Amino acid sequence: MATMPMSETYIQPSEPTRSHPWRVIIQIPCLNEEATLPDVLNDIPLDLPNVHFETLVIDDGSTDRTVEVARELGVNYIVRHRGRKGLPAAFQSGMDAALKLGADIIVNTDGDHQYPGSAIPELIKPILEGKADIVIGDRQTQNVEHFSTQKKLLQRVGSWVVRVASDTDVPDAPSGFRAYSKEAGLRLYVTSEFSYTIENLIQAGKRRLNVDHVAITTKPTRPSRLHRGNFNFVKRQGATIIRTYAQYEPLKTFTYFALPFLLIGGGLLLRFMIYYLIDPNQTYTRYLQSVFIGGVFMIVGILTFFIGILADLSGNNRRINEEILYRLRNLEVEVARRLPSNDSDEIHD
Repeated sequence: MATMPMSETYIQPSEPTRSHPWRVIIQIPCLNEEATLPDVLNDIPLDLPNVHFETLVIDDGSTDRTVEVARELGVNYIVRHRGRKGLPAAFQSGMDAALKLGADIIVNTDGDHQYPGSAIPELIKPILEGKADIVIGDRQTQNVEHFSTQKKLLQRVGSWVVRVASDTDVPDAPSGFRAYSKEAGLRLYVTSEFSYTIENLIQAGKRRLNVDHVAITTKPTRPSRLHRGNFNFVKRQGATIIRTYAQYEPLKTFTYFALPFLLIGGGLLLRFMIYYLIDPNQTYTRYLQSVFIGGVFMIVGILTFFIGILADLSGNNRRINEEILYRLRNLEVEVARRLPSNDSDEIHD
């Protein structure tokens, strides 16, 4: 009996063909950016065919006139933190607000005018074409004149580590100039207190979201407020990479930690066995310390490995919780979309 071949149809979360314009919300986290915010807003392009741009400023407890400047320049929406909560919290507040406002694409840029607003159409193009869920702006750090040689090297090494950890191919992992589809915005959630960029990338890679990148230029800005020098930056980003990678690959992570202990312990025990076979009488007294030390290393290695197994088993609960969070956020966005719009353009958090 002949059977009909089964065909599968996959529809992208955001359809390239639409009957209404794409709603792109450009979020700008700000902390005392009254001087540069006008340049950032003036650099944002006008609407494109079938694409409508709106702006969202997230004020992270500014003490200057950032909010007043945003209002004067006609920013569409403002989210205000009553106190300083940090860049990751400001980024997440913006993502949540943009999704509830009905954004199809969320673009993140900085309030210090480091990134070129004129590159936004190119940044969102892979999402419009249904080829990507996330697009990162590659600053081409090897060509940035105001980056020191040390910083260029750290950027290159750090981005390579993130590519390995996230299974993505992004040349400039710390870049904050990026675009997210609605689906990606719902799937990702920031838990880091230092920076969202690395955590988001590892999350995206492990959740099999399509990540692309486009080349951009960058402008010199004030010193970063996120860290106190390159060593502090590397230390904190390294901790973020390890923590996020361990969250999604616990068995691999703990196996890597256990391996040196197992190899050293196994080597010491093997050393004892070889000498014991050569000269049993002398070995017991001369090399007995190898048994004690090797045994301790083996026990530590085995315990570390079993911790990885337990963490891997608990990862199933994490995946279920992530799916529950995704569905709750999706429901929250749908409810917000159906409710009557609020006349106020300002949201407090």
